[in-house]
Amino acid sequence: MLKKFLEEIMVLIVGKQAEPIVSLLDGKKYVNEFIIAKKLNLTINQTRNILYKISDYGLVSFIRKKDKRKGWYTYFWKIEIMKCLEFLKANLTQKMDQIYHQIKSRETKEFYACQRCHIEFNEESALIYNFTCPECGNILSRKDNTSAINEYNKELEKLKKELKLVDEELNKEKEKLEKSRVREAKKEEKIKKEIKKSAADERKKIREKEAKKNKKASKIKIPKKKLPKKKEKKNKETKKKKESKKKKR
Repeated sequence: MLKKFLEEIMVLIVGKQAEPIVSLLDGKKYVNEFIIAKKLNLTINQTRNILYKISDYGLVSFIRKKDKRKGWYTYFWKIEIMKCLEFLKANLTQKMDQIYHQIKSRETKEFYACQRCHIEFNEESALIYNFTCPECGNILSRKDNTSAINEYNKELEKLKKELKLVDEELNKEKEKLEKSRVREAKKEEKIKKEIKKSAADERKKIREKEAKKNKKASKIKIPKKKLPKKKEKKNKETKKKKESKKKKR
């Protein structure tokens, strides 16, 4: 069903010739434009023109890579499924609005037609032409809107069913995107945890190294410096003199 919708979009934008491009484009990977051109049996310029038209609506995206040897760029294309489905939904909604408007118009206004030329006129136009056909001069007859309203209602029901299916496909794609986001978030969280763990391990190693160094340093005994004997005697004499001076005071 998704493929059918995507093909419908391509036909709406570019025409019938763009329908096969859906089978060649991927929603996850970028595809080389030369491969697309070869499989479509078109020149690279014709292929690019089709892709550029679709790109104007934002329904395909591309990246480009430069050939280092030749110097030119090669484009790689990817179909944007969510945007395509949203585009189709908007298109269907617009068609439905137009039909609602037509039904309301048929229910509230009168229409006239020329039986010979099969040309239809609203009441204002019929009055302008004095209820005669401007092509053949035949008198216009009042038209029964019942069959037209029935046809519009049938078309409306078809569009409603298609819109429901498009909504279902949109929900599927949203679920896929959400699952993908959750997976990416889990991956990022895992990487963050691993980075934190490795950083913590590194800090632990540094602390352990510092602790070992400090332990070794504490075990090393620093020998006390002994004063020379002469200095020791002098120090004793100076102490005695100070004490004697204190006593005299």
